This record gives sequence, structure tokens and C-alpha cells, in this order.
Amino acid sequence: MNSENAELFDVLRHLDTEQRNPNTMHIDLADADEIVRLINQEDKKVASNVAERSDQIAKAIEIVSSALSIGGRLRYFGAGTSGRLGVLDAAECPPTFGSDPEEVKGIIAGGEKAMFVAQEGAEDSPEYGAADVQKEGISKIDVVCGLAASGRTPYVHGALNEAAKCGAKTIMICCVPASQVSLDVDVDVMIDMPVGPEAIMGSTRMKSGTAQKLVCNMITTGAMIRRGKIYENVMVDLQLTNKKLVERARRIIMLFSEVNYDRASELLQITDGRVKPALLMALSGVDFEKAEKLLASHNGFIRAALKSQAE
Repeated sequence: MNSENAELFDVLRHLDTEQRNPNTMHIDLADADEIVRLINQEDKKVASNVAERSDQIAKAIEIVSSALSIGGRLRYFGAGTSGRLGVLDAAECPPTFGSDPEEVKGIIAGGEKAMFVAQEGAEDSPEYGAADVQKEGISKIDVVCGLAASGRTPYVHGALNEAAKCGAKTIMICCVPASQVSLDVDVDVMIDMPVGPEAIMGSTRMKSGTAQKLVCNMITTGAMIRRGKIYENVMVDLQLTNKKLVERARRIIMLFSEVNYDRASELLQITDGRVKPALLMALSGVDFEKAEKLLASHNGFIRAALKSQAE
């Protein structure tokens, strides 16, 4: 064994994500019902692991929200399952919140083909991570979030190092204790969630994947809420890209106002399918031009716009 292999072997030997789970030692002998029970018992622990990092997640939300409000972007960088989760979270933002696809994007080691077929070795190069940051044109108004269950993925480390050089804010999401993560830079937010050994040793698409998915959801959802994309607890900036979403938009307008189905349809037609100004028109009686001005002057928040009309 050469020195490089010996060093990696030693690191992996001590990582939480590479340990055997004492609760599932006999899962290979279990029937289907027992397999489900054992995996579910481990999955139940994830939410509490995430809850222990509430303060850090909230800080990440504020950083991302502030960046987006001044034209910055959020970029996830990850490999394998972690990379796919970043791409997934980013892809769901435009239809959910009406955001520009360029605002939030996931970058996976090995490129687009790695979404569907594992690209072996792509995660082992910090240079690839740095190069992808450069390709994205990361600057000081952007946020780079590294996703790595083990906390050690060289590709992610390279991306975070390069992002720091560019002056961008940096976030690290991992599923081992921070003490097991050796970064060359001090990230702005460290979200370490020690979920413990997986039900199947080293299969970080399980608890680790679930934990990362929860946190990514919180960060982008929280940032969008802070930018006025939600009214009460309802999405009001969704993009009407299919029939289901068109009907949901009509229902949202009818839910909060006294207009009927036909009037809701008319308002959406006037606003070219934009739910937020259509809803404000229904609630306040203003025309489209006035609704646009009110939303612009209140940073997109419907409650604030309505309050200003009532005063």
C-alpha cells in the first residue's frame, strides 16, 4: 500500500459514515418486513439530527436570501448522491417559486451525465471543483454550498477553496462531526449533522442523503419565503407550466379572495399567468399596473402591499 492509499484508508476507517451499524448487523438474514422496520428505525433519527443544527441552517437561509436579493446566486457543488441532491433542489425552485433558473443551480462532479450514471473518479479531483467554480463565474455576491456526506470529497473541497478566493460566501453541509472535516478554508456556515452509521455500511444515499435533502429544502424554501415568494403558507410565485399548476393558481386566488373561477381565470390572463399580482388585484381591487408597483415597492411581499393600501 502506497502512502497516499494508506492515508485515505486511515481517514475512511475513522469516518462516522464508514462505520458498521450495530442495530443492523443481521439485516442480511431479515425478511422484507424486518428490513423495512430496521431501515425505518434508522431514518427516524434523521430529523432530530437536523434539528440540532437549526441555528446554522437559519444562518445559511439569511446568507442565501441576502445574496439573492442583490442579484447573487446560490450554487450547490457535490459528487454522487450529494451532487444529485443539489441538482434536484435547484431544479425545483423555478416551478415552485417562479425564480430564475440561474439563481439556484446544482453542479455535480462529472457533469450532467453523472446525474444518471456514476462517473468514477470525478469526485477525487479538487482541481475539477475549482474549475467548475470558475466556469460558473462565481463572485463576491454569490454563495457556494458544498454537499459531502463524508465531509472529505476532494471535488467539494476544491470548489469551496476556489469560492473563498473569489470572495463568495461558503456553506458546508456534511453528515459527520465537524471535527472529522479538514478544510483549507473557514466556511461561513458549517452544517454538520452526524447521522451515525448507515443501515448498510457506507451507503450514504440513505440517512445522509435524507439529512442533506431536508437541509437543502430548508435553505432554498427559507430564502424564498424571506423574499416574499409565499403568502401565509401558500406558494404565490409558482410558474404555470402544466394544467395542474394552472388549476392550483386559480384555486389560490379563489382561496384568499371572494372571486369566482371565471374571475380568477381572467385575472391570470391579465397578468400573463403571474399569480402574485393577480392575487393582489383580487384582494385589493387595484389594477395590474398598480399591483405591480405595490409589489415592487414592498419587495414582493403581499402582506406589506395590502397593509399599505389599508392605511
